[in-house]
Amino acid sequence: MAGKEERKRVLVVGGSGYLGQHLLAASSTVDRLDVAFTHHSPAPPQPLLETLPSVRAFRADLRSGDGFEAISASFGQVMFQPHVVVNCAAMSVPRACELDPPAAMATNVPSSLVNWLLSFGNEDSLLIQLSTDQVYEGVKSFYKEEDETMPVNMYGKSKVAAEKLIVEKCSNYAILRSSIIYGPQTISPVAKSLPIQWMDGVLSQGQQVEFFSDEFRCPVYVKDMVDVILSLTKTWFPAHASDDGKKVQVLLNVGGPDRVSRLQMAESVAVVRGYNPSIIKSVSASSVNRGVASPPDISMDITKLTQILGIKPISFQDGVRSTLDAEDST
Repeated sequence: MAGKEERKRVLVVGGSGYLGQHLLAASSTVDRLDVAFTHHSPAPPQPLLETLPSVRAFRADLRSGDGFEAISASFGQVMFQPHVVVNCAAMSVPRACELDPPAAMATNVPSSLVNWLLSFGNEDSLLIQLSTDQVYEGVKSFYKEEDETMPVNMYGKSKVAAEKLIVEKCSNYAILRSSIIYGPQTISPVAKSLPIQWMDGVLSQGQQVEFFSDEFRCPVYVKDMVDVILSLTKTWFPAHASDDGKKVQVLLNVGGPDRVSRLQMAESVAVVRGYNPSIIKSVSASSVNRGVASPPDISMDITKLTQILGIKPISFQDGVRSTLDAEDST
């Protein structure tokens, strides 16, 4: 059995993305963690490397698996098997998935990653897989983990396929069905539009803006999502799994406590900023053709998350305030 002093090796797949960067920043401050990440771009973001010098970067292709063997061979002069792998990499824009289903499946179903972990021939790795609330059909409020998955778009379908692969193949896993993740910008700013910052930007101009009033989700503050992942990471002891047969096989909804529409999200931003609420106009989601089906209500029950990990995500209003305070301080 491993001694308490053994360092835990953590690999963040897709570490240069939004959640990945926040996770790397938080992980780098945790004692006895050796942290590495993969990136798909030719070079990792320089600001990330400069800010987190202890974190190692590896180029890897999630579709083909190219690059994973190099991680095994080169990490710290010894054969590297990560104790924990967090898969944040995804093709996550629903319309892009709809336009190219084969690419969505190849990216979002992590076959090469799972096969690499299986190649070690033991049960010492915990795979933490980021899934989505879009696995649910969206015809009721506050879905529970045991509710049937019935996605209405290709993004959701690809994530259901990923969940099935992991449940079938992996001995130890935690699947996190995440809602919209929001919060401050990353160390190396990501290209995608961040929801609170975007709403703040358009509302600050004082012109009338339309927001959907009939699609509901439970947005989760990024630091709460990071806390969930770190909690699972800290409690994973691979020696225990092999010694006494205890496996970690967890499926959790991870959202905030509040069920909100885009309209209500914008209203929260307006309250925090002091913008005139009359510029926020309510429209139906059906009034806009987005080129992809979108589930009307994929709010989630997070009772299980609170019971198992003891984590209570902050309210949406508090998360908006924290996000905008962080933006102002930079």
